[in-house]
Amino acid sequence: MIDDKDIQKIKKGLATKEDLEKFSNRAFEVFATKEDIREVKEDINGLRESVQALEGLRQEFVIIMAKVDRHEQWLHQIADKLGIKLEY
Repeated sequence: MIDDKDIQKIKKGLATKEDLEKFSNRAFEVFATKEDIREVKEDINGLRESVQALEGLRQEFVIIMAKVDRHEQWLHQIADKLGIKLEY
């Protein structure tokens, strides 16, 4: 049968109201809230959009560089036909 000593032993292992309040206060400092998670998701989405925009710019740069190379080749061909020496 359970007596007062057994109950006292059980009480020692259980959290007190003060313990729970300390944990609750600390939990707000340590654990992320829904708002925190929402803000992080928004930041991640913003970064993803920025990376996608940079990828688009990189692709445009590659296309423009190909055009510049082609134009430079044409200029050299024209200069050769006109007998003009191009210097860098």
